[in-house]
Amino acid sequence: MIRKAVIEDLKDIMEIIRETIIEMHSYNNYQWDENYPQEKDFINDIKNDHLFAAESNGKLVGFVCINEVEPSEYTGLDWCLKEPAMVIHRMAVNPVYRKNGVGTSLMVFAESLALQNKVRYLKTDTNSLNTKMNSLFKKCGYSFVGEMSFLGKESPFYCYEKILK
Repeated sequence: MIRKAVIEDLKDIMEIIRETIIEMHSYNNYQWDENYPQEKDFINDIKNDHLFAAESNGKLVGFVCINEVEPSEYTGLDWCLKEPAMVIHRMAVNPVYRKNGVGTSLMVFAESLALQNKVRYLKTDTNSLNTKMNSLFKKCGYSFVGEMSFLGKESPFYCYEKILK
């Protein structure tokens, strides 16, 4: 089940972030660290109704932020469409629940949410070293658009798009 996240979810969200950062750093992906994302980012997402939580048997197992906020770094990339898009940010799945379709479910949810809001275009990005998210985007039918510098990180971020039917 996927639902809007609430403030009471913060403890579980931050634990998933902590575990995800440890894992990312184990393969030299420093996309996330002590500076980003922070609890305040998720509080803001929740207050704006942009954060969604995936649950399994009453336990929060993943989350995603979905909104229409495009990073300024997206400017200059060769996006297919010049129309409003929903953007996928800050997505993670509890490592214990990976390979159970949680990530795919969150991506499918993003598509449904976009269509409910009469938006037929999705954009997203991830660090080039984040092999798991890059694979998930490709598996879910996203097309590679290009790369950008982001968050002052050394390695580039890969940008993706998907036009919904």
